[in-house]
Formats: sequence, structure tokens, C-alpha cells
Amino acid sequence: MRLPFNPVGTRCCASAPVPAICNRRIAGGPLEAVSSEVASRTATASRRHERASVLIIVLWVAFGLVSLAIYFANSSSLELRAADNRVAALEAEQAIAGAARYVSNALANVTEPGTPPDPALFKTEAVLVGSARFWLIGQPLDEEDDLQVTFGLLDEGAKLNLNTATLAMLNKLPRMTDALAAAIVDWRDADSDPSENGAEDEIYGRLNPAYRCKNAPFESIEELRMVYGFTQDILYDEDANLNAVLDNNENDEDATSPNDNHDGVLNRGVLAYLTVHSKISNLRTNGEPKVNVGTVDQNGLRTLMTDAGISSEKANQVLAPYASGGGGGGPGEPGGGQGGQPQPQTTVTNNSVLQFYIRSGLSAEEFALIESDLTVSTNSVVEGLVNVNAASATVLTCLPGLDAEKADALIAARAGLTAQTSIAWVKDAVDQATADQLGPYITGRSYVFSADIAALGHHGRGYSRVRFIFDTTEGGAKIRQRQDLTHLGWALGLSVRQQIAELQSQR
Repeated sequence: MRLPFNPVGTRCCASAPVPAICNRRIAGGPLEAVSSEVASRTATASRRHERASVLIIVLWVAFGLVSLAIYFANSSSLELRAADNRVAALEAEQAIAGAARYVSNALANVTEPGTPPDPALFKTEAVLVGSARFWLIGQPLDEEDDLQVTFGLLDEGAKLNLNTATLAMLNKLPRMTDALAAAIVDWRDADSDPSENGAEDEIYGRLNPAYRCKNAPFESIEELRMVYGFTQDILYDEDANLNAVLDNNENDEDATSPNDNHDGVLNRGVLAYLTVHSKISNLRTNGEPKVNVGTVDQNGLRTLMTDAGISSEKANQVLAPYASGGGGGGPGEPGGGQGGQPQPQTTVTNNSVLQFYIRSGLSAEEFALIESDLTVSTNSVVEGLVNVNAASATVLTCLPGLDAEKADALIAARAGLTAQTSIAWVKDAVDQATADQLGPYITGRSYVFSADIAALGHHGRGYSRVRFIFDTTEGGAKIRQRQDLTHLGWALGLSVRQQIAELQSQR
């Protein structure tokens, strides 16, 4: 018998008998029980999956929160360290300001004008200012002593003055050429006419960018960067941080800046030997002009000598070669006048104080009594004289009448002298002809000093370095220049770095 068609899932018609297998929705049947059990298991598994998903989400959220906490904790730590470093930097800056006042006060209260502070009382190394320390970076008198940092004030009078040095003097500097020396002279002179091998507007106009030749005095030694032909290598050479010490990076060939020859000897650039600030006061301590021994003021010189304790007999001997004509008040040869008219008392005979001393017959002790009150200039200040008691052999070699051999002889002669402010010793160190050439360019005193101050805050952090120029020619100590040198890097040498590391390890 043929059964009527009934698709699966539809109810069979009542007129035809339907097999049990076709009816899957019979209440209480075995299929319904199986279906319920499967549904129950599926629901349980679903709930388990939901709980697992929630756990994963919670874990990720917790991980994110922990990460954020670690991140912010690390940021706070870095911020704390940065703030501490900033405090150390501020301490170093304030220490430098305090050091500048300290130097100014020391220079203003020297016992004798034109001299540095007493080294026995003047502190220059690791001086405490609160939690900070400062150092005054100096330069050794012996140029070969380039392994350890020297501490102290720098004598600007121990250098060549860019504005007064002659072409021949400039030519003797290390790394200098005829063209470079001529370019310096053309930069500072008042005219626009190029000298031989020099450079004026025509040359500077070809540069990119173009600019004009200054034709006025130098205001700083760094101005040499503008002069045609000068490079960083010529200005600094191996002493990139200007501390007069052969640091590790200055003796490793081309591994790190600057370029060097790895010979174990520091080669310094021309900046180390130049200044624009050297000058001496031409006034006595009482404010009156010094006694001129170029055009000899006989009355003034006689009074100066007798007031200093030199006998009248000795004074007469000193003045005898300068006596002239009939009047004048000083001892001298008769005659020379016409119609009873007084004759001049002064005669231009000496080109320098040194020449006067050599001709005077005074002993070194007698000369020292009046030396600081003598001059051959009528200006209130005299610029460009080199302090022969402090200048290096390189600078001395540049002076007229001297070469490397004679400069070394001067260095050797002064080696046994202490706290020297006189030039009398030069008489015995060179011959008469050399002294006559050298005399107009030297002095025994300095009135301008530079303080190269480096400082560290607490725990050796916050390094800072500033150079000051102090001028004492007008009384007191006036700051003429302030230059930040921090960008040149560490300048205190290896020993100070090791000392700071030891202090940090003891915290």
C-alpha cells in the first residue's frame, strides 16, 4: 500500500497511519529526553565558556592596570631623577655665581695692585658652596705639563693681545701662516685696503654667506672664527675643551672628536695664546700719573726716588745722563740756553722701563722700590704688554728679540723666582741688544685675570662651566666678559671624575 507523502518535520495526516520514527515530537518520547539532555549540556558548556571569557578579560584588564602602574612608577622615578639633576644643575649655577663674587672680592683686596691673590689664602680647588663644589681651571707654566689639570686664575697679561700684536709677532704663533696673520691685521685695522696676503671686503664678499670685514678692534678672541682662513682646527687644535690637558678623546687619533695625532703630547690651538683684554693701569695708587722715564721727568723722578728711600747721591747719579741745558732745577751741564731762557728738562732717551733700569745703575732692590710707579706712556692705561713673569715659552718666543732658545733661557731664569712682579731679572737673562728690543713689549704685573669656573651640584651632578674676565685697572674688579663653556664638555680631568665616583660610592 502506498503511503501519502509527508515531508520530515510536518505532522502526518490523521487518515494515514504514521510510523513512530516519523513523529519526532511525541511528548514523553525517547528523542525528547535526548534532546533535553543535549540542550542542558550545551547550556552548561556555554556558561563555562562565558566564565572563561570573563576570566581572560579580567586578566587582560589586570595586566593593563599593572602595566600602567609600572609605567607611571617608572615615569615618576625618571621624573624624580630629572628633578634631582635639575636641582644639582641649579646648585652648580649658583656655585659659579658665588665663585665669581669670591674671585671679584679677592682681586679687589690684593695687597699690591697688579698682582694675583695670595695663593696660600686663595682657594681654587673643590671649594664647597652648600652642597655644590667649584674649581678654577688654570694653565701650567710648563707647557709640557699636560697630564693633570692645573687650578688657579689665568693671567690675561701672559698672552698676546690680538689688537696690539704686530704682524711679525702673530706670525710666530703655532699653526700661523703669513696669510692668517695678515688677515688678522686687516680685520682690526681701520682701512679697507688689503695688506700683502691679507683679506678685506673683496674676499669676504665671495663667501657664502657673504659679510664685510670688520675694520675695527677685536672684541673677543672667538671673533677669529669670522676672520678669513681660520678653522676650528687652527683655533683649538687638539685641546677641544680648552683645559690645557691631554684628555683621552684628544689622544685617540680619529676615534672621537677632535682629530689628533695620538703622540701623547697636547697640541694647543692659537686661542690658548691670545687675548683682547690685557692692559695695565698707568696710574699710581694715589691716582696720579706714573712718572715718565721715556721723556724723563727729572723733578718727578727725583722726588719718587727720595720718597722711596733712595739716597740723594744715588738719585743724582741716576739723573745725570738726562740733565740738559741751563735751567730746569736738576743737576746738569751748564750752557745750552740762549738769552737766559730755561731749557727743557726732559729728553726722550728710553724706549722702555727695562731700558731705564739697565742704564740707571740702580740695584734690583732699589729699582723694585719705584718700578710700579714708572712708565714710558702718557695714556691712562697701556694695552698689550706681556707679563714676562707669567707668559709661556710659546708667547715669549713671539716677542721681538726672542727666539725659542732665548725664551727657554728666560723660563729657566725665572724658575727660581717666587711671587715675582719685577722685570729686573730680565737684565741678567738676556744681552743688552735683546733687552732693548724686548723692553717695550713686557711688564711684570697684570691687572686683568680670567676665572674659568667649573662646578658640580650634589653627588657630582649638574656640571656647569663659565669663564669670566675680571678687570682691575680702574680699582675693584669689574667683569668684562662672561662666557658659558659648558658645551665644551668635561674639563676637570680624570682625577676629579674618580674622586666624584668615590664620593658617590660612599653614599
